[in-house]
Amino acid sequence: MNVQNESEYEDLLSLWSDLEAGLGVILGNPASVQEFELRVWQYDRWMQALLQRDADVGLYLLFQLTTHSSVGYSASHALVCAVLCHLTAVEIGLDPKERDSLVHAALTMNIAMTALQDQLAGQLERPNQEQQDAIRAHAVKGGMMLANIGVLDDLWLDTVAGHHDDGSGTVALLQAPPAARLAHILRVVDRYAAMISPRKFRAGRSATDSVRSIINDSQEHSDAVGHALIRAVGLCPPGTYVRLDNGDIAVVMRRSAKPNHPHVAIVLNDMGQLLPQPRLHRTAQGNPQIRSALAAALVRIRLNHHLILRLGAYAAQQP
Repeated sequence: MNVQNESEYEDLLSLWSDLEAGLGVILGNPASVQEFELRVWQYDRWMQALLQRDADVGLYLLFQLTTHSSVGYSASHALVCAVLCHLTAVEIGLDPKERDSLVHAALTMNIAMTALQDQLAGQLERPNQEQQDAIRAHAVKGGMMLANIGVLDDLWLDTVAGHHDDGSGTVALLQAPPAARLAHILRVVDRYAAMISPRKFRAGRSATDSVRSIINDSQEHSDAVGHALIRAVGLCPPGTYVRLDNGDIAVVMRRSAKPNHPHVAIVLNDMGQLLPQPRLHRTAQGNPQIRSALAAALVRIRLNHHLILRLGAYAAQQP
């Protein structure tokens, strides 16, 4: 879906926001939701339909949302992880049934600590001992909760229950048992999404710092999943910020045909001054190039998102 005007931008933003809000409702009070498993399937299909319309715009909106607001963090984080798991699963070539279980686990992995997760995103201090105990127990408890409210997919349940297990790296990712494979993918994506998200007691990290951290993790198959994640969304995904080698600051709009050379909109000059209008730059076609990714906390400006997405649509249409 090309965003041609502000009305189209608002409509698309509303669709993603409504999806997140609906997810927040069922995660916040799962015991009161009739046919919980069916509802998760419905949200998964909704998410896939939006990504099929325009995955780059979806990533842009999600990364802007998760890096600029901690309101409703649990639902926002679950949706970001589900999108990243879906795209990574496609990149890895997972069996469709495994993809389904993985994405549904991503949407519900923190169901046992929804309120606590929202609280932690907003509190100034680090988790206290009681909160740490709840964090350690939430994966297994979440699997039990899902089973108790009628989820019948054992692979979904096992992936939720095991998504914080350390596991071992002795078997190649695609040769590992399905539950171990999916739990590992979810664990890596969960860490990546959490690293780029802000908390009151710390700023989020840049996308490249986050993905390099998981790739450099010597445990298990983090490098394999991390590289698949990069191939799926780019080293600097749409919606994240970058500094160019001439000092300008830009926001990534779209991936391009050349890996890790996205289309960007330059929004600040090398003096840190806001440009009157965002300026399109295709990094695959020449200088300036991306010098580094930036954490969103370092770019405190209000962007004209619909205009930026219009530039992105124009860039996608040109050779």
